[in-house]
Amino acid sequence: MKISKQHNLLIFGPQGSGKGTQAEILSKKFGIPAISAGAALRRIADEDSERGKKVKEYLNKGELVPGDLTNEIMRERILEDDCEKGFIFDGFPRNEKQMNFILKQGIPIDLLIVLQLSDEDGVSRIAGRRTCANGHPYHIKSDPPKIEGFCDDPCKLPLFQREDETAEAIKERLRIYHEETEPLIETLRERGILTLEIDARPKIQEIANEIQKKILETHGSL
Repeated sequence: MKISKQHNLLIFGPQGSGKGTQAEILSKKFGIPAISAGAALRRIADEDSERGKKVKEYLNKGELVPGDLTNEIMRERILEDDCEKGFIFDGFPRNEKQMNFILKQGIPIDLLIVLQLSDEDGVSRIAGRRTCANGHPYHIKSDPPKIEGFCDDPCKLPLFQREDETAEAIKERLRIYHEETEPLIETLRERGILTLEIDARPKIQEIANEIQKKILETHGSL
């Protein structure tokens, strides 16, 4: 199914809600790109340019890329040919400054999708992740290895938890989401942006089906 005219969507959700996964599913379903600030910045960092080197330096240090530079890169991204029929912003804007940038640029937003998940569930989902040096993913509850603490055959390498996926790190990211991103939901509502609230507890495909069902109910034939 492809959309028949331009549609620009935002998808918000706390850490662990699966917004990146749902953005990619919607992208394939409706034929418009899912765009996250992280992916856009990493693409620029791979360029052999002064700006690319600057972005790469911030990313390698684990520092936040300055807001003005991030906004500039996101603006350029949605002017590319694959965004002609629309786009899905995955987790962008994150704060009031980024929201004001979108409004100032006159970028039309048709729909906001908000994935709802408790902090407890979000922490459980992410803090349970484990991986090996080869990048094979596991989850201590939903997808554990055969031998605790070690990757399955043929790898057999020790599993570890990423520093940004500890319970403490996730709680800090959730605090920022609640303080800086959640207030934007009401701002968008006040501006007349249709908002769909979706329970993010079910399985991935069930969530995707519910999102697509509500989109069709509100927008008719896309």
